[in-house]
Amino acid sequence: MIMMKYFHIRASVIFDNFGKNLNTMEIRHLKLIKAIVEEGSITKAIDKLNLTQSALSHQLKEAEYQLGTKIFDRVNKKLVLTRAGEKLYHISNEILDKLSETENQIKQLIYGEFGEIRISTECYSGYHWLPSLMKQFHAIYPNVELKIVMEATHYPLQKLLENDIDIAITSDPVKNDKIEYIELFQDEMLALIPEGHEWKKKKYIAAEDFADQNLIIHSLPLETVTVHQFLLQPAKISPKKIIVLPLTEAAVEMVKADMGIIVMAKWALKPYLKNTGLKTVKIGKTGLKRKHFLAILKHKKQADFFYQFVEFLQREIQLK
Repeated sequence: MIMMKYFHIRASVIFDNFGKNLNTMEIRHLKLIKAIVEEGSITKAIDKLNLTQSALSHQLKEAEYQLGTKIFDRVNKKLVLTRAGEKLYHISNEILDKLSETENQIKQLIYGEFGEIRISTECYSGYHWLPSLMKQFHAIYPNVELKIVMEATHYPLQKLLENDIDIAITSDPVKNDKIEYIELFQDEMLALIPEGHEWKKKKYIAAEDFADQNLIIHSLPLETVTVHQFLLQPAKISPKKIIVLPLTEAAVEMVKADMGIIVMAKWALKPYLKNTGLKTVKIGKTGLKRKHFLAILKHKKQADFFYQFVEFLQREIQLK
């Protein structure tokens, strides 16, 4: 509120050359004029400012009343700035830029310095939930750039040790004195099958059930695939065929065509179950669970915002 009063005072000083009543000119009027000029039309300005046409017209009349003269002329169905409007537009940019700069400085004082955090996961499915959390964090810490490093996917721990990323998200922690693991969440893995599949009536499936099935996986090496690592390998069972297909949508279509089955997290499969005829089956009597960890370098000094992001992920992540 103090900051807004400051800008109203600042605006009044700048506007003194226009007339005596300009001390009531508001920031919303300046944003309105800027939007009309830069968007090039009333329609686009309405969309940008989330106003109705009547509200925009009312605000424009209000601004012209406060200024004591017209801001725009209509020329060939277009709004063209008058000489007074041109000066007002120029001053609007100055004030709004200063306001934005000051707001950023205040946020920086509250939330910390500028910087970036580079992130990667071991599997593309992780990118289904990560961006929405990144967006929430960025709204609170707008000066911190969060980068997803796609090239490090499948090898996040290696890239973390090579200092190509700052955070690795993995469900397959490897013991290393340089890495600290922080538990994020646990999820359950389910098998996705087409309607009419022989597993449909089973309460759960065992390792032996995979022996005559085509198993679709996202990527190699096989040792990093959860169902192989924790179910098939210990039981010394191999699927009939392994099909490597990185795209989840394509893998789901192959399941629909009864060309194989895939095993994915319950939350990752949820979008593909509605009105598709596809079903999920529990794996093992107690279910196949896996834990996801956030991995960081133990002895690397990081800015405060880095640890704020780590705490934010731990607190906010909720997969169902």
